[in-house]
Amino acid sequence: MIHGYRRAFRMAGNGSAVVLIHGIGDSSATWTPVLRGLARRHRVLAPDLLGHGASDKPRGDYSVGGYANGIRDLISVLGIERVTLVGHSLGGAVAMQFAYQFPERTERLVLVGTGGVGREVTPLLRAASLPGAELALAAMRLPTVRQQIGLLVKGLQLLGTGLGLDAPDLLRVVDALPDAASRSAFVRTLRAVVDHRGQVGTLLDRCYLAQGMPTMLMWGERDQVLPSVHAGIAHVSMPGSRLELFENAGHFPFHSDPQRFVDLVLDFIATTEPTRFSPEEWRMMLRARKPDPRAQRLAGITARAS
Repeated sequence: MIHGYRRAFRMAGNGSAVVLIHGIGDSSATWTPVLRGLARRHRVLAPDLLGHGASDKPRGDYSVGGYANGIRDLISVLGIERVTLVGHSLGGAVAMQFAYQFPERTERLVLVGTGGVGREVTPLLRAASLPGAELALAAMRLPTVRQQIGLLVKGLQLLGTGLGLDAPDLLRVVDALPDAASRSAFVRTLRAVVDHRGQVGTLLDRCYLAQGMPTMLMWGERDQVLPSVHAGIAHVSMPGSRLELFENAGHFPFHSDPQRFVDLVLDFIATTEPTRFSPEEWRMMLRARKPDPRAQRLAGITARAS
């Protein structure tokens, strides 16, 4: 219990700490294919964010900043001082926000199909942010509607579409919203980061702070939820970052090729030194640096194209 709310998590292994942060509507279970492999060398912590999985679902703060605070509180309760953060989708935006708010507790960043880079996002999430979304999500669980959706998914897969790659995982997320409290938490979280025009906020104006902090970007080349062009934008914006693309993978590359994902993360941690910013260094970076204009221009082009 933290602040009176249940915070569920999975933990395994020993060594330096690695925190796995899932995406919107998902849970720590999404990391099952890679958790054991990472735990062979590290202490791995995979929480269910508030409003997700087995954690409580109060009427609370479901903002990116609120989630970053929640990660800080959880590792503090567990006696973990510094962490390497691995964030997927919304979890990537949370990881970046955590590093921005708590640089003294962040060793490295691994951002997987991360949110918070550009406006573009799948129309499915834009629609889910509209009024009436909770009723629509409830209707999707009706047997007749679920059967029709299943047929649509099979058609998308037969056509070889990018959305067909991710459809089973997206349906899994919907199936993980069994009651009104879960659906309400999902919609409140979504509306904090997405509206009918796309992603609401961007962290590009702070990406330059990644200088000196080991950062790896991982993206599925056929991601239809958050397009892979965002990988290039983030790579340009984050000085010294490493970019790894997964061919024939969608929004969940750690499901498409879990062994490569594990190998890349373990190699990244083993071959980089954890960052350590002094308060004076952090203060000077905040005062002296500006966002990369190349990334801003590229983000503007993709926004206009959408």
